[in-house]
Amino acid sequence: MTRAQWLGWTGEGALLIAHGDGRLEEVKPDATLLGLGGASWPRLGSSAAWVDLLASRHIAVTPFAPSNCGFNVEWSGILRTRHAGAPLKHAAFTFAGRTVRGEAVVTDYGIEGGAIYALSPLLRRSLEDHDKTTLMVDLSPEHDVAYLANRIARQDKGSSLSNLLRKALGLSPAAISLLREGDRDLPHDPEALARLIKAVPVPLTGIQPLTRAISSAGGIDWAELDARFMLKKLPGVFAAGEMLDWEAPTGGYLLQAVFATGWAAAKGVEALLRFTPP
Repeated sequence: MTRAQWLGWTGEGALLIAHGDGRLEEVKPDATLLGLGGASWPRLGSSAAWVDLLASRHIAVTPFAPSNCGFNVEWSGILRTRHAGAPLKHAAFTFAGRTVRGEAVVTDYGIEGGAIYALSPLLRRSLEDHDKTTLMVDLSPEHDVAYLANRIARQDKGSSLSNLLRKALGLSPAAISLLREGDRDLPHDPEALARLIKAVPVPLTGIQPLTRAISSAGGIDWAELDARFMLKKLPGVFAAGEMLDWEAPTGGYLLQAVFATGWAAAKGVEALLRFTPP
C-alpha cells in the first residue's frame, strides 16, 4: 500500500491504515513486522511517530538521541571563517580511553566526520552529564614526541613557526590553526610543542540535533522482545532495524545490523506461522 499511513490498532486488534484519498482500511494479518526506522530522518519518514502507538500498548521505548553526529565547538572567528569545511586528515581522536584514527572536518558549528561518529556514543553521554567535554586530538599519530621534537629542533631557526610546522611536520593550515585556537601561545621548546601536537584539547559544548544526525540511539527496549524479535505484549507483532534500542558506527556496521535484525525478525515470523520453535 503506497501513500498510506499506519495509524495504530483498532479495538479489535486490526491494523488501521489511512490511504491518501482519506479512506480508512482495517487489516488483520497473521503476523506484523514493523520496520519504521528511528528518529533521525523526519523529512524522509523516520519521525518516530510510532512511539506513541507502542506506548499506548505499554511497550517501553528508550528516548531517542542523536548518534553518528557532529558536536558543537566555540571556535574563534579566525578558525571558523578560514577553515570551516577543512579536513583534519591522518589524525587520532581520543576520549575516555578510546582512540579512533581517521579524519574529521572542521565545521562552522564545531566538528564532525567518521572518527567523531565512532566516538559519538561516549561523547554524547559525557555531554549529557557535563556542560563541556574535552576531545583530545593527535595531529601526528604515526610519530612519537621524541621524533617530532627532533624534527622541530633541526629546522632553520629563522623560519616562522607556521612554516616550520608545515614543512617539518606536514601539518595543514587547519591543523596549525587548531594548535593556536583559543589564543594559545605555542611553546618554543621543541618537546613542549611536540607534546601539544600529540594532544590538542578541543572542548565540546553540545551535540548537533537529532534531525541532523546520521542515525539515532534509543528505541524499543530489548526486554520487550523475545528471541524471535516478537513483542511479548503483542503476540504476532515483530520489530526490527533502528526501531530497536542499539547504535553502531555509520556505514557498513549500521546497515549490517539493520539487515541482520530484519532477517532475524523475518525468521521469527516464519517460525510463528509454521508453529515451530525459534
